[in-house]
Amino acid sequence: MKITAIKQQVKRQGRFSIFVDEKYAFSLSESALLEHGMRIGQDVSSEQLRAYKDASQFDKAYNLVLALIARRSRSEWELRDYFRRKDIDEYAGEQILGRLKGFGYINDEQFARSWVESRRLLKPMSKRRLRLELKQKHVADEIIGRVLEDDETSDRETLRLLVGKKRKQSRYQDDMKLMQYLVRQGYGYDDVKAAMRGEADEL
Repeated sequence: MKITAIKQQVKRQGRFSIFVDEKYAFSLSESALLEHGMRIGQDVSSEQLRAYKDASQFDKAYNLVLALIARRSRSEWELRDYFRRKDIDEYAGEQILGRLKGFGYINDEQFARSWVESRRLLKPMSKRRLRLELKQKHVADEIIGRVLEDDETSDRETLRLLVGKKRKQSRYQDDMKLMQYLVRQGYGYDDVKAAMRGEADEL
């Protein structure tokens, strides 16, 4: 058998279709194509062809994961869950994780710090709520503890900001509704009462 053509795909830039004996056999990204050193006219055995097809499947999965983490950083658990949902086999998943960790793309502590920073930019939020969100991403407790300990934003300040923000909405003119909302956001009942008393004292 012989590689008879290597054609760049029209709809997927950076990906190439490989033809063996004039028939489409598999596809590879440009980096994988260079890595394997394929060329037109190259002879391939049945065993090599199977290995190339396996490499093609790994390459597709790897590039899907790269696109995923390009949109936002992910915890290691999120990636393992993604592998499961996409039916990426365990061996390939471990290879992908190992490569991403080697490049520094997957690091749960960096992920947790990035998560806290981005959430802080979006809205006032309690550390209890942040802890819950990170636990839902299966970040280890010791990592969550370190990250939140380094977070200099105080719950008292975020609570004050949140009370001021919600008071501008008609539905939260009612003290009970506002209190219930703040407790659902992870603030302690006593802290919520103190913040609302402070608001009244400022009037």
